[in-house]
Amino acid sequence: MDIAMIGLGKMGANMATRLMNAGHRVVAYDVNETAIRALEKLGAAGARTLDEVVASLPVPRVVWVMVPSGKITDDTISAFATRLAPGDVIIDGGNSNYKDSIRHAAEAGQQGLHFLDAGTSGGVWGLKEGYSLMVGGEPEAVALVRPIFESLAPAPDTGWGHVGPHGAGHFTKMIHNGIEYGLMQAYAEGFEILKAKKDFNLDLAQIAHIWQKGSVVRSWLLDLTALALDQDSDLSDIKGWVADSGEGRWTVSEAMDLDVPAPIITLALQARFVSRQDESFAAKMLAAMRNQFGGHAVKKAD
Repeated sequence: MDIAMIGLGKMGANMATRLMNAGHRVVAYDVNETAIRALEKLGAAGARTLDEVVASLPVPRVVWVMVPSGKITDDTISAFATRLAPGDVIIDGGNSNYKDSIRHAAEAGQQGLHFLDAGTSGGVWGLKEGYSLMVGGEPEAVALVRPIFESLAPAPDTGWGHVGPHGAGHFTKMIHNGIEYGLMQAYAEGFEILKAKKDFNLDLAQIAHIWQKGSVVRSWLLDLTALALDQDSDLSDIKGWVADSGEGRWTVSEAMDLDVPAPIITLALQARFVSRQDESFAAKMLAAMRNQFGGHAVKKAD
């Protein structure tokens, strides 16, 4: 099946490669010429303009958008919507807000286009292991491009599914990432406690490997934790600064809108904010208050 991959960052390029390995013809487009050439060397048909992308695809055309969420996704989908014809399919595989996806679907539908929101998980390992795909949209559109999802997933009948109407794919992926925040924070805190017990001189990598087999906390995240500790047991080359890509914030906001308690995910998100502070004014305030009411010692700033 022919498909255009729009956005050749690490994940987009890997997805395009997996599709080509499965026998699909990929038309590759990116604003970065180097990225296009890299995919051409692997067998993709490179395109330098959006018009060239459209002209290179048979009808019904299938365009997979894999660019950063927000304005770039809005602009890219809009640009293709004006170039494609009724019956063509646009798939947003990025980390878009599900409310944006509902809007994109409505706008595409007005022009007779199919729109699918495909929440995609798998990161840099997806090329080898396959991607977890949570798809929202019309059943007939999913059926039309089913071979693509089957090729990207770990197996044709495993790791992907049509989860609901427009927006449901990105909503499910948003919650997936919120859960991921909580799991990661729990592992991070547990290993920090292990490390803090200096009199036991615990080997964190060894413990991670022990937990990988038979333990109730075994998981792929634990496998990656063990790999990271094997590479650098003290994580001495890594700064304790943690970004968030948006889905955690959206998950917490959605929980508030739905009156659903989500303390673990919320605290995990807040911990990421804390990691970015060189110095906390709130901590200074706490120290000052303790000094005022109890005469407790404070450490003076350098």
